[in-house]
Amino acid sequence: MKHPDAWRVKAILTGSAGNLVEWYDWYIYSTFSLYFAPVFFPKGNYTAQLLNTAAIFAVGFLMRPIGGWLFGRIADRSGRKVAMTLSVFLMSLGSLLIAFTPSFNTVGVFAPLLLLVARLLQGLSVGGEYGTSATYLSEVATSELRGFYSSFQYVTMIGGQLTALGVQMLLQKVFLTPEQLHDWGWRIPFIIGAALAFFALYLRQHMQESTSFEKIKNEKGKGTLKRLFKEHPRAVITVVGLTMGGTLAFYTYTTYMQKFLVNTVHISIERSTMITFFLMLIFACLQPLFGWISDSIGRKPLLIGFGVAGTLFSVPLLTGISHASSEWTAFWLILIALIIVSGYTSINAVVKAEMFPAEVRALGVGFPYAITVALFGGTAEPIALYFKKIGHEPYYYWYVTFCIFCSLIVYIFSIDTKKTSLLDKDL
Repeated sequence: MKHPDAWRVKAILTGSAGNLVEWYDWYIYSTFSLYFAPVFFPKGNYTAQLLNTAAIFAVGFLMRPIGGWLFGRIADRSGRKVAMTLSVFLMSLGSLLIAFTPSFNTVGVFAPLLLLVARLLQGLSVGGEYGTSATYLSEVATSELRGFYSSFQYVTMIGGQLTALGVQMLLQKVFLTPEQLHDWGWRIPFIIGAALAFFALYLRQHMQESTSFEKIKNEKGKGTLKRLFKEHPRAVITVVGLTMGGTLAFYTYTTYMQKFLVNTVHISIERSTMITFFLMLIFACLQPLFGWISDSIGRKPLLIGFGVAGTLFSVPLLTGISHASSEWTAFWLILIALIIVSGYTSINAVVKAEMFPAEVRALGVGFPYAITVALFGGTAEPIALYFKKIGHEPYYYWYVTFCIFCSLIVYIFSIDTKKTSLLDKDL
């Protein structure tokens, strides 16, 4: 066996690379829906078409709890490596299906139905990816830098969106005309995603299993919901509470924000893509910094900081963005929001992993998280677009505020997991 430090770095890089590909495949749906929304649905109001694609985006989230349960069970019973390999394989199938689905004008109602099937497959995959990758990266990290190392899960999640936006900008600026993008060019990113997923599949087949799993692989009764809810009910409820506001804020200021800039602020698709790209680049760089800070001062102060600032400033920030008189104004307001959200995103993976023992860790991290993300993250776009459609868009700003406040209550009364980490028992 190689030197532990060399193994650890290789494990983090391998796990992170596969995670990036998974999230690229997941995000290109949202990134390119501005182009393919009219392809899969009848002609009509553009906001209504976006609402239909966002609804299918949300339905994909409904599969995430099933994925969180299925792949969490596999990861706890058969190993993190097996679960992470299977999840990336499913993602590649979903991307291929979207890439080659005919338009509504060609096959009628079968077009949105095939789109739905593809998103269900991808939802199942990404539902399993979060819990297993969060568990794996937390387990291979050193105890002193666990927040720093595990933050790379969100670096690669954001990196997936950055890659999607980068591909979009290249297609917009270099290779295709707007007409070509609307007609057929939007299919190219899904083909790229499928190819990258097969590459990630190769990487994960050769990754090293975590030592935490190796120590408990022969134990019986691992990875069951019965054991999870019987032995760790408080931790499960805590995961739901601490995720609720954070995931809604994350999806509001990342995946939905590009549409918000186009549909509400009336910035062109091309310019909104560029603004979002540079914002996501900065956001990705913030994650290791905040993770490192949590290794020094603990996880709880960062979560409370996010909760307080999110509760106080969500309405002013979203209102300011919606009335932004320039692109730079919108840029700085969104950046402030992303700095606030980093208090959650940078450490939420390690906080969850530190709450569960190795026998149910992947299931405990992935399943309750996936349920919460399905309810609040996956519905962010449809709810926001619905409020806009009925002429009451500011209602959504208050909805975000309320959810973050609910999570703040959980943060205040929770124990700092850095001080009570069950990951330390694996050492």
